[in-house]
Amino acid sequence: MRLLPCVMLTALLAAAPAQAEQDLLLGADMNTAAMTQAEMSRADIEALIAKADGKPIDLSDKALSGLDLSGLSLKGVNLRTARLNKANLRGADLSGANLEQAWLLKADLSGAKLVSAKMFGITARDANLSEADLSRSMPIGDFKGANMSGATLVALEGGADIKNQSMGLMRAVLVSVNLTGANLKGANLGRSRLEYANLTDADLTDVVLMGSDLSGANLTGATVAGADFKNVDVSGARLVSLKGQDSAKNWSARVNADRAINQGSN
Repeated sequence: MRLLPCVMLTALLAAAPAQAEQDLLLGADMNTAAMTQAEMSRADIEALIAKADGKPIDLSDKALSGLDLSGLSLKGVNLRTARLNKANLRGADLSGANLEQAWLLKADLSGAKLVSAKMFGITARDANLSEADLSRSMPIGDFKGANMSGATLVALEGGADIKNQSMGLMRAVLVSVNLTGANLKGANLGRSRLEYANLTDADLTDVVLMGSDLSGANLTGATVAGADFKNVDVSGARLVSLKGQDSAKNWSARVNADRAINQGSN
């Protein structure tokens, strides 16, 4: 099978059980040419950009894995369902891009601009997003094991939409993600998955964390002023040397607070 059809992807997103929701790797053959090779060259894409004369180009459903697209201006590009596994997008401008249901396994997006990018259903496990700008983006997808150290995620929308019952389980999966020193001011991460995430020295000012899973996460030195901890699972989380804890919202409403590693804990 060349690629999971969009209809099948949508069905998986809507109907998958809680422990496996949005895991699009299930049933996907990652060794096919569609997932590992590129059907276009960098020169082909540069030609499309030149011909478009400033308008967004359409690369939806293209096989672009392993391609070097570093530094390119791809503002507003349509990459919906495209395969960019291990692609080099270092320093590329993907502001306003449509990356819905795209594949970016182990892709390099370090220093890339993803401001206001749409990433519903994206699969970007082990991707490098260090120093990238994801401000106001919507990363409702799987970033397990990704590197987001030093990234800017201001006003990011990664929380589950509980008003949408069919997609209520869709949220940002940031399990084991490196968010060291990341700026998440005002981000919505309600009901998101942050198990074992490294949030050392991260700025979580005014972040909505309500109902999220922070079990095993490291928040040493993080700024949590104004952050909402209502029903946040902090089992095994390191809550040491926090800044602004006194002004955090619903601090007493944390789940498994007795199992967290607090200042002075053994």
